Amino acid sequence: MADNKAKKNKKRSNTDPKEFSEAESLEIPDELLETYPREERSVLRTLFGVTAAAAKFISKSSWASEKFGEALFSSSERMKMMQEAGAYLKDLREVAGLTRRDVSNAVNLSDESFLTAVENGTAALSFELILRLAALLARHDPIPFIIKFIRTYNPGVWGVLEDWGLEKFPLQFERERQFINIYRGHDEARKLSDEGFLRVLEFTRSAFEMALHFVAEEDEQAK
Repeated sequence: MADNKAKKNKKRSNTDPKEFSEAESLEIPDELLETYPREERSVLRTLFGVTAAAAKFISKSSWASEKFGEALFSSSERMKMMQEAGAYLKDLREVAGLTRRDVSNAVNLSDESFLTAVENGTAALSFELILRLAALLARHDPIPFIIKFIRTYNPGVWGVLEDWGLEKFPLQFERERQFINIYRGHDEARKLSDEGFLRVLEFTRSAFEMALHFVAEEDEQAK
């Protein structure tokens, strides 16, 4: 127990920020996952799972390395993306009223010089640091933040994820969240019996399918 606690409290070195790959331990620490709102955790696990799979895929496949490797962006494009990401991170930090030291302490960095380099566009973030920063600066809407920084700091992994359709992930997630919010917005739904809930679910499914058909017809007529 003491060893685990010591590992959690150990400050991260800022001298060699590695990009996430198979070599990095792709596991979300429970204490990190618990910093996010409960409703965000399942989708974060999904995002994490496909990111880990993409990292392993690209590390084991020479074909994938050639197609989705560093050549995905030119060096000038990569530099510009890192500068933009750093400026974005700085804006979020300042809007939150936090100093670099505040953020460095919160994400367990040894000192603030690494964060300064990230904000200046001269250092890259590991996947775990992306997650920690998202939990601190974008905890109620972490998915766009995480995807932006994956794309910036590991274009090879992003190329695989994009090929798998992950660029649509934030939109699909937001749509699903809107559906869930309909349920959460009705206290009566929580009081339903199992039988009553199944009846409501069936009505909802039928209405949804009818609406899909209606909208599809409208769209077809509009063409």
